[in-house]
Amino acid sequence: MRKIMLFFSIFTLLLLTACGNSASKDSIDEIKLADAGWDSIRVHNSIAQIILEEGYGYKTDVVNGTSTATFQALQQGDINVYTEVWSDNLGEAYTNAIDSGDIETISTNFDDNSQGLYVPTYVIKGDPERGIEAVAPDLKTVRDLAKYPELFQDPENKKMGRIIGAPSSWLVSKHLSEKIAAYGLDEKFTYLAPGSDSAIVADLASAYKKGEPWVGYYWSPTWVTATYDLTLLEDDPFDQAAWDKDKSGEFPPNDVFVSVHKDLKTQAPEVVEFFSHYETSSALTEEALKYMGENDANPHDTAKWFMKEHEDIWTQWVPEDVAKKVKAAL
Repeated sequence: MRKIMLFFSIFTLLLLTACGNSASKDSIDEIKLADAGWDSIRVHNSIAQIILEEGYGYKTDVVNGTSTATFQALQQGDINVYTEVWSDNLGEAYTNAIDSGDIETISTNFDDNSQGLYVPTYVIKGDPERGIEAVAPDLKTVRDLAKYPELFQDPENKKMGRIIGAPSSWLVSKHLSEKIAAYGLDEKFTYLAPGSDSAIVADLASAYKKGEPWVGYYWSPTWVTATYDLTLLEDDPFDQAAWDKDKSGEFPPNDVFVSVHKDLKTQAPEVVEFFSHYETSSALTEEALKYMGENDANPHDTAKWFMKEHEDIWTQWVPEDVAKKVKAAL
C-alpha cells in the first residue's frame, strides 16, 4: 500500500511540475526588447516600455548588442520584440527568419526613410552666415566624388580621400564597401568603417564645427539629420539586378518593421495586439530625436515628451483602459 501511495505521490508531483513548466512557457511577465545601438530604436523602445509597464503591468528589459546579434536573439526567443527591423539591411537573415517562422512581422513602424552618403550642405552651396564658400558646387552624386578626393583628404594617407562608412558590425557597411569598389572610388578614397554610430557623429560634428568638408554614411530619421544641414548625395536609380550584382545604385526601399518572436502571440497576445498597431513616420521619429539632441535628453525622457506631444497618435495603438492608465502615469 505504501508503495502504491509513493507511486501516486511521485506521479502527482511530476504532473504538477509538467503543468508548471507548460504554464511558464505559455505566459511571461517580462518583455525583452532589442537595442541594436542607434537612437531611434532606443526612443521607440522607451515609448513601448512606458506603455507596457504602465498600461499592461509588464516588466520590461532591453538587450543590447549589434543588429546581427540582437536579431539572432529575437529568432531564438531570447528577445521578444524588435521595434526597428531595417529589413533590407539585414538581407537574407531577415527573409530566412520570416520563412522559417521564427519571427513574425506585425506592423510597419515607418517606411519613409533614407540612407546613403551625406555631405554638409555648405560643401555644395556654401554658408554665407558662417563665411564658408562652396568648394564643390558640382557635387551632386556619389559617382561625382571621384572628382574630389583631395577635398575629403584622408589625414592618415594624404594621397587619398576618406569616406566615413557605417559601423563595422552593421551589414550596410559591407554594402557600402562593395558600392565604393563598384564605382572605382576605392582607387581614390579609403573607406573607414568606425566602431560605432557615435564615432560617425563625433567625426561629423568636429568637421561641421570647423566648416570643413566631410563625406560619410548616415540615415534618416535621426537627430543628426534633423540638427545638421546635410545633403544626401544622389545615386543611380534603384535596380534590383544591379544591387544584387555589386550594390550599385540607391539603397533598396527599406521598410522598418516591428517584429516579434513567434511565441509571443501565445505568451502575451495583448502585447502583440498593441504592437500590431504601432506606427509612426520618419518625420515623427526625427522630431523626437531632434528634441533629444537639443535638450540633451535621454531616450526615456524623450519618449515621455513625445507621448505628451502626440497623445492622439499613441492612444490609437491601445485600448481605452490602457491609455487611461498610461496617461495617468505620464
